[in-house]
Amino acid sequence: MTDIALNIIKLKKEIPANVKLVAVSKTKTADDILKAYNTGLRIFGENRVNELTEKRELLPTDIKWHFIGHLQSNKVKYIVPFITMIQSVDTFKLLRVINNEASKYGRVIDCLMQFHIAMEETKFGFNLQEVMEVIESEEFRQMKHIRLCGVMGMGTFTYDSDQVRQEFRNLYSYFNELKNKYFHEHSSFSEISMGMSGDYRIAIEEGSTVIRIGSIIFGDRL
Repeated sequence: MTDIALNIIKLKKEIPANVKLVAVSKTKTADDILKAYNTGLRIFGENRVNELTEKRELLPTDIKWHFIGHLQSNKVKYIVPFITMIQSVDTFKLLRVINNEASKYGRVIDCLMQFHIAMEETKFGFNLQEVMEVIESEEFRQMKHIRLCGVMGMGTFTYDSDQVRQEFRNLYSYFNELKNKYFHEHSSFSEISMGMSGDYRIAIEEGSTVIRIGSIIFGDRL
């Protein structure tokens, strides 16, 4: 059994049944991804369009690809034909482009609204007021080719676990506010994607339904 397989078996024992595991496969080879796939994983996360489209051609067609990085509007057209979820919708413009491109294929793309919850300015995302303005707009109501399924956020890269916990707690509260105000009748609005290799345990304790794990599964980045 490979190290990757052993890592996944160990990780799955820790994760509650209601938490989805996204294997973050950026920079990893198709062979490494296949090793993870052969343990039963089907959801993989990538953050570069070119890398994702190349890998997709080499791997099984039942993989559910999630885009988890900053997505440039001019690259949307390359992933819309096959992407399962775009977790990193961080502007209204991007949501508009996803909807327009998906309409050409008759697809409805599952999306998460990315919130800026960290102290770091380099991270992308909305604040709560901005997301509410999007949802309440007439333009959003006319979008038939995107489906909002929840929220995503990245905690600050810090050893201060209390700070990270508070950031995750904030994201959880944003989800609940949006759910109660706009999506209480929509069962599809159900995902809180937070937690990576360094902080997934805190994220799960604070209500995460999706964790994005790379180095624990595949080892350190190349």
